[in-house]
Amino acid sequence: MHTRNARRRSRELALQGLYQWFLNPVDAGALDAHLRDAPGFAKADMVHYQSLLHGSLKNLQTLADLLTPHLDRGWDELSPVEKSVLVLGARELVEHPDIPYRVVINEAVELTKTFGGTDAHRFVNGVLDKLAQQVREVEVQAAARD
Repeated sequence: MHTRNARRRSRELALQGLYQWFLNPVDAGALDAHLRDAPGFAKADMVHYQSLLHGSLKNLQTLADLLTPHLDRGWDELSPVEKSVLVLGARELVEHPDIPYRVVINEAVELTKTFGGTDAHRFVNGVLDKLAQQVREVEVQAAARD
């Protein structure tokens, strides 16, 4: 399968997992086992999925702390979809420098358009753009010069 589609499926699955976790925190292993039964699971990039789901859950507080200064409201006021997409985007920005920051933000925006509220994608775009300027400063500056 094409890497882009496999990564997108990984993001969708990890988003579902984080969403479920924000609604009902359970053991990451149980969550993972449940997701493995999801349609299309075999089409996902397994390494990327593992990094996103397990890495996000393991580092949730750190990722939330990175995101919080860029929010226009409190963390607890965000919807579960917004939290999930922002955490996934933050995880990719911080831990996957091989993926261009614009791709990370675009994928997060697309997930939010699919699963989030009406204008949530604008909010996600703004927050992740600010975070990218912080954690990928050199890449963002280089892109601005192009």
